[in-house]
Order: sequence, then structure tokens, then C-alpha cells
Amino acid sequence: MDVLNFPGEIMQEQLDQILAEGVARGAAPGAVAIVVNRDGVIAHGAAGERAAGSGLEMTTDTVGAIFSMTKAITGAAAMQLVEHGRLHLDAPAGEVCPELGEVTVLDGFDSDGQPVTRPPTSPVTLRNLLTHTSGFVYTIWNENAARWHEVTGVPDVLSLEKAALREPLAFDPGTRWEYGIGIDWAGQMIEAASGQTLGEYFAEHLTGPLGMSDTAFTHSPSMLERASAIHGRGPDGSLTPLDLPAPEKTEFEMGGGGLHGTMSDYGRFIRMILNDGELDGTRVLSAETVETMSQNHIGDLRVQMLKTTNPMFSNDAEFFPGEPKTWGLTFQINEQAAATGRPPGTLMWAGLANSFYWIDQANGIGGAYLSQILPFGDQQSLDLFYEVEAAAYSTLQSINSR
Repeated sequence: MDVLNFPGEIMQEQLDQILAEGVARGAAPGAVAIVVNRDGVIAHGAAGERAAGSGLEMTTDTVGAIFSMTKAITGAAAMQLVEHGRLHLDAPAGEVCPELGEVTVLDGFDSDGQPVTRPPTSPVTLRNLLTHTSGFVYTIWNENAARWHEVTGVPDVLSLEKAALREPLAFDPGTRWEYGIGIDWAGQMIEAASGQTLGEYFAEHLTGPLGMSDTAFTHSPSMLERASAIHGRGPDGSLTPLDLPAPEKTEFEMGGGGLHGTMSDYGRFIRMILNDGELDGTRVLSAETVETMSQNHIGDLRVQMLKTTNPMFSNDAEFFPGEPKTWGLTFQINEQAAATGRPPGTLMWAGLANSFYWIDQANGIGGAYLSQILPFGDQQSLDLFYEVEAAAYSTLQSINSR
């Protein structure tokens, strides 16, 4: 497809209509979406409110918690350090973070309800961490991990206490795929290798050079003025702003899900990937590294449905259920064409509050979508994102069939 002839004005009209209609039917209280190609922004729109009932408009510069959309940025930072020989994909991660050399595997619980653990059969590596094959999982999708935290009293990762990272593995490294806190550990490796906090490293080497000035672990005053509330979806479909408690301690910056940002900023990150590691004359990754990140790194393993243990935070969730999906170095990869129009090899992922992105390197387009809703896997919000994506491909197809 020839993205250079993409009619931005047609896509903009469609995007505005899709978002307005989605908000009107209750898909989200407010939503922002951006569609980009290698050369720039094709369409960028917003509709609805930042907080339901507030009268505060959702705008294209609205800031949201992007949660696990952070992972791709952390992965890019880790791969910068791999390029420079300061991190290695397949060396034992314990050589960088000694705690990772001391991990155990949770085999279950004894008759008294206490955890039974053993040494892993192989060491955790950075590749394991970036591909969710390390054995680290999330409590909201793993019953044994949730039970371990309950029995031991160790806080969950959302507490931002370092103790939360010291949970046992759910399985031996490399033996299966299960989504988890591995990329939070990758963030710890970046800090150890660089001597900087994760936020400092991003600002100097990634988000700063890419011009992502509204992306950070902590809101600037300007970001706070434009921040969206997070909403809860009730059983009746209603959306209510949530008053989520802030962590009592902030002992680390969460490489797996701690960033706040705008979709215009995330569009710049997507364009960097589409341009093989470069944006507006600034190169942050080599083309070879981007190619490597975009390939299957889990072999014959496949991405599985996330089965919830905590319905407040997540539904059972899977993108394109029943279709095979692999994992690159922080991206999910479609193994076959999807109904939206994306081809095999397309990269994507999401954030806990129902934000999503896709990166189609074959056609040179991508996009990002922000809503702020819990629980994750909200079908109405996800369908709205899919509508945006499908409109982009429909418009491309109509232009190229002329």
C-alpha cells in the first residue's frame, strides 16, 4: 500500500465521527486516538470528557496513565544498552541484578498453606524478561501468585515497593509464555547498567531525543492540568470516576507500566519504530535492532488468554481470540491477518486502563488509542479502538484501489 498518498482529511473526518459515536454509546467517557505513518500524523482526534460528568473536554493533548504501553519504551531502552554492550540478551540477568540470580520457582503450597519453592532449572535472562517467558507473572492473572502475596504479606507491584519484585517464578524460565512483571525487572537492569533512574535514562536517551515531552513517570504541572481520570465500568455498563489510592511508598519507577503520556507522544514512538529506529533525523536504535525486536522470540510458544483473578482490574482478556500470536522483544505479534485489516507480523499491545496501539511495519502505518477505564479488556472500548484501526485500513484500501 502507498501510505504517501493517504488522504488525511478523509481519515480525520472518519476518526472524529468514530470517536464521537463511540463516546455517545458509552464505549468510553472520553477517548483520544492518533493514526500515523512514517512521515507524520494522518489523523488525531478526541471526544468526550476527561472525567465523566465534569464538563472537562477530552482533547488531543489529554494525558493518561498508559500502564503497559510503557513496556515497549522500556524494551527500546534495554535494547539501546544491548547495542552498546552494557546489557546482554542471553547472559544470566543475575550478573546485573544479583536478586535475579536468587529467584526460586513456586511449586505450590504445603498442607499448612505455606509456599513450596525450588531453584529454577535455568537462569533468568533479559530475553526471558522482555518476552514474558521468565516465570514472573502478575497477580491479577495468576491465582498462585495472588495466593503467594496473600500468604506472605508481600505487596503487589502496583505498590511500587521494591519488595513486590521479589516474588518467586511461576514456572522455569523459557518453558512457557505468561504475562508478568518481567519488564519491571528489565527496568531495574537498565538502572543498574546505566547508573540512572529509569526516568532519567528515558529523558536523556529515548523520550527526550524523540520529543516526547509529555511522557513521564511523574506528572509535570502542565501534564497534571490535562490528566484524565480513571473510570470504573459498572455491571450496568455505567462509567464512574475512581478515586484510586496513590502508593504509600515510591521505591522504583515501573518499567512495566508506570508512564503517563499523550497519544501524540506515543505516535512519535510508533513513528520511530516505523522508521527503523530514527525520527526526524534523530536515531535512537539501529535498524537491525528494530528488526530484531519485531521478530518472534518465543519459538513454538504462543500468547495465551489472560484469565482474571481480580475482576476489578481485569476481565478475561485476549486480543483476536483463537488466532495465533507470538511475542517479540516487548511486542505481541499477529501470526495471521486480522479482521481489522492488519497483516501478519503487526506489532501491538495495550495498557491496563484500556489504551491500545498497533504498529504495521509492512504498510508503514500505526496508531494509538487512549481511554481510561477499568477493568482491562473492556469490550466496548476495545471495539472502539478496532474501529479506528479498521477505518485506517479501509481508507488505505479504497485509495489504492482507484
